[in-house]
Amino acid sequence: MATKWEYKVVYVAGWKRVSIEGEETYPEEGERTSGFARRFLNGMGADGWELTAIQHTAPGQAYYTFKRALAEGAEPDLTVARNGIVREQPRSGDAAGSGPQAVAL
Repeated sequence: MATKWEYKVVYVAGWKRVSIEGEETYPEEGERTSGFARRFLNGMGADGWELTAIQHTAPGQAYYTFKRALAEGAEPDLTVARNGIVREQPRSGDAAGSGPQAVAL
């Protein structure tokens, strides 16, 4: 059976702020930028996430994409996050519609 993956997209603003779906993390007072980056990336790795891509959006700003193997029998997170509000993605056959919906980031 082929491995199934789940993904996490992280917004990094010059390693002075990291945002994951609105949950923000900042360096500790006096912490070096490189130390904050190392600490954050090591934390992601400790949770099983592997960095797979970096998409630069502006100088010092980028989206970092991580992946990890989905636990056997688990389903990927298909919730939609908008301005801090999270709702379930409609399932096929639901009255709300079927299939993926476009969401502005």
